[in-house]
Amino acid sequence: MTSSATGWSSSRRDTSRSLRVTEGQHPTAGLSTQGARWRPVIPDEALRWFAQVSVPWWIAGGWAIDLYLGRTTRDHGDLDVGVLRRDVPVLLRGLESWEVYEADDGRLARLSPGALPGAAVNSLWCRRAHESDFILELLLDDSEREYWVYRRDARVRRKLTQLFSGHPSGLRYLAPEVQLLYKSRNARAKDHEDFRAAVAQLDASARAWLRRHLPDTRADWIAQLA
Repeated sequence: MTSSATGWSSSRRDTSRSLRVTEGQHPTAGLSTQGARWRPVIPDEALRWFAQVSVPWWIAGGWAIDLYLGRTTRDHGDLDVGVLRRDVPVLLRGLESWEVYEADDGRLARLSPGALPGAAVNSLWCRRAHESDFILELLLDDSEREYWVYRRDARVRRKLTQLFSGHPSGLRYLAPEVQLLYKSRNARAKDHEDFRAAVAQLDASARAWLRRHLPDTRADWIAQLA
């Protein structure tokens, strides 16, 4: 089956984290992130989940790179959605019937309805009530007034109006240079794959911004941006 908005196939092979919830684990008990199972979904699903949400949100992760490129470059095991930390209470109203977990330091802690994630929590794992598979990760971004602030280095910031771009489907996606900056730390094989897919398409401004902010440990990427 193909999504009418973006054309992404919803019958993609399950290449999720291939991990299982521990047998007999109560769904509200503390879980290890290594004991969680993910089911892939396509970005269009987020349009339905957050149709009534009034704050900005955007597709992040590997799907953001594919939306930027306009094609599917690899399998995706999950769906990442970004939101400003200050807007999380509004976004969570769209998930009132879901189970939401704080993911921090390798552990999952159930977030009570109406509660807010801790200040040190940057990731929320979400699944429908009474289901074992997670399908959505919310990534919380810091901000200050009209600026996005990179949580790993508060000196790196940009105007919120330049943080994401629009897709013909109605989705927004995180700017590729910002997404690749996030991926540059402890880059996995799929992060290198995303960089290789996107680097040739980045315009001069995006290349210069990314090159300026990449850590010195990512010299391999910096060289390709020269």
